[in-house]
Amino acid sequence: MEHGVLTASPYLSVVVPVKNEEGNVEPLLQELLVALAKMNRPFEIVYVDDGSTDRTLSVLLDQQKKIPELRVIKFDRNYGQTAALDGGLRNARGEVVVTLDGDLQNDPRDIATLVEALDSCDLAIGYRTKRRDTVVRKISSQIANGFRNWATHDDTIDTGCTLKAFHRRCLEHIKLYEGMHRFLPILFKMEGFKVRQFPVNHRLRKHGKAKYGIGNRLWKSLKDLMAVRWMQRRRLNYRIEKKL
Repeated sequence: MEHGVLTASPYLSVVVPVKNEEGNVEPLLQELLVALAKMNRPFEIVYVDDGSTDRTLSVLLDQQKKIPELRVIKFDRNYGQTAALDGGLRNARGEVVVTLDGDLQNDPRDIATLVEALDSCDLAIGYRTKRRDTVVRKISSQIANGFRNWATHDDTIDTGCTLKAFHRRCLEHIKLYEGMHRFLPILFKMEGFKVRQFPVNHRLRKHGKAKYGIGNRLWKSLKDLMAVRWMQRRRLNYRIEKKL
């Protein structure tokens, strides 16, 4: 397989946060290489190891020997999904950045659609049309998403979908705090960026278990929601008419 051309400034950076995903690393990388090669643009794949305790890191390092486009960032311990995403985003070099989960549930073939959409928006986000999750997980997500949108006056269909694409320059205006990755569309809109939504595929998890689930995010999400509402209410919004 012919990979993309690794350059000092690749056009596209794909950021993948992982924790204990040793069984998913290699198959996801192979799918990414196929999908990204079809886009005919220089790319890099940035994996962030969020304190894995299994063989995730060793598998990544082994794959790095074969894939020159693969970069690996290792945290000294587990910091959580927002930190892992932020660590990848701040180290991404591409003009365009794509984020997706490392569990194979996001489909790399959807990346091209989101990247192409950036001609008409600043952030293109996916929403899962057919969730391949447990009933409890789907219902809890629907309730949380509905409440979040009601409280923030937002219309994001699926805030839990990690598959997103955006212009890296937008990061200069976005500051992430713990848990804030779920509110990324709102944070973009608060800065005046245009957001579009697209249906994407969702697949069953084949290896491992979910690391960022219902139990470890419910109460944190409520606190995060209050923080976002505070930012929306207190955000400075003025226009200078003249400079005299």
